[in-house]
Amino acid sequence: MIQVLSAVWALLVGVVFIMLGNGMHFTLIGLRGDVEGFSTTALAIITSGYFVGFLTGAQMAPRMIRRVGHVRVFAALGSFMSAGLIAYPLIAEPWAWTVLRLMLGFCMSGVYVTAESWLNDAATNETRGKILSAYMIAQTLGIIGAQGLLTFGDAADATLFIGASILVSISFAPILLSVTPVPAAAVIRPMSLRELFSYARLSTVGIFLLGSAYATQSGMGAVFGTQTGMTTDQVALFVAMLFAGALLFQYPIGWLSDRCDRRVMIVGLALAGAAAGVLGFLGGDDLRVVMAGAFLAGGVTTPLYALFLAYTNDYLTTDQMPAASGGLVFTFGLGAIIGPLLTGWFMQHLGAWTFWIVLSVTFGIIVGYGLWRIARGGATPTETESYLGVVPGASPVAVEAAGAWAAEQAEQSEQGEDPQPT
Repeated sequence: MIQVLSAVWALLVGVVFIMLGNGMHFTLIGLRGDVEGFSTTALAIITSGYFVGFLTGAQMAPRMIRRVGHVRVFAALGSFMSAGLIAYPLIAEPWAWTVLRLMLGFCMSGVYVTAESWLNDAATNETRGKILSAYMIAQTLGIIGAQGLLTFGDAADATLFIGASILVSISFAPILLSVTPVPAAAVIRPMSLRELFSYARLSTVGIFLLGSAYATQSGMGAVFGTQTGMTTDQVALFVAMLFAGALLFQYPIGWLSDRCDRRVMIVGLALAGAAAGVLGFLGGDDLRVVMAGAFLAGGVTTPLYALFLAYTNDYLTTDQMPAASGGLVFTFGLGAIIGPLLTGWFMQHLGAWTFWIVLSVTFGIIVGYGLWRIARGGATPTETESYLGVVPGASPVAVEAAGAWAAEQAEQSEQGEDPQPT
């Protein structure tokens, strides 16, 4: 493993710094928005703007890379990100923040595509699983660490926004000074939603709903915290718990999913997510219970994303996997745009605590649909160990790389070889 990481350590360090800056930015929107007196609906629109930009960037970044190359795209988007983070406290208006969020989502998506292209180029059939796993861990650690940095400043002034901008700017140094040019990114055209639905209905519906739940957690979690009277430190801890659970649960859930019916795992995890929503809602003034709900809700969301990808691959040929992965990323993005808007409307009209109700109902719909799909057909045999801990929000490059890794696992199983461990 050390030998594998030695080839990509600079990229991973850069990714951690990027996620430190971007993770601070996500929580700061809720904290500073409360200071500025923005309505919940306005903050929901601002949150959704990020995912609109992210989805657009995922489609356009490969074309930009083919035109001018990885290094120029990476440096240009990084400059816009750094400038955008500083601009937030300068233009404290909802419309301006929506534009900035859209721009940052676009830039972040392009940065992901570029970095993940470099990582994928550095991987071999034997190391791809390990490198992707290390990349996803680096992303999660960066987001969790970002919440700790928020405790060193005050969201009411520009200090934390400047700090996030500095971290993003620093992140590009180890990456740009260590990488070599790679072939232009060539993201495969996503499978149409109709075709994807015909192969894996549970994954298509489930990952759309999961996109809504993930965007609600990551985008509206800080809004919920501020509106229920949490301090800045408590809001930071609350958001950190959402991602800490994912880091802890990812491996054991992945191990189990390769050894039993994935649909049962999907229903079980979604049921735990629904229970987490109920727990958080009933927690009330007991902060420990609310934090436990966040830990459990976040802990099942990320593994569910990877589980839906692996479950879809169980139904496909190796040639279909990359296109299906692209279709799932697009479906997830649509859910991520709608989720904060829906949650923001309920929070605006029925109170902040409906944050938990929306999460619980969303997971509950996944449970109901999953049970219905199980009742309609027999269990799908798991032939390969194709679960790989891809985090929600990864670009199509990483998701397609995970699909390629799953295809390699399937081919090895067909040839009677031992699959490569992650």
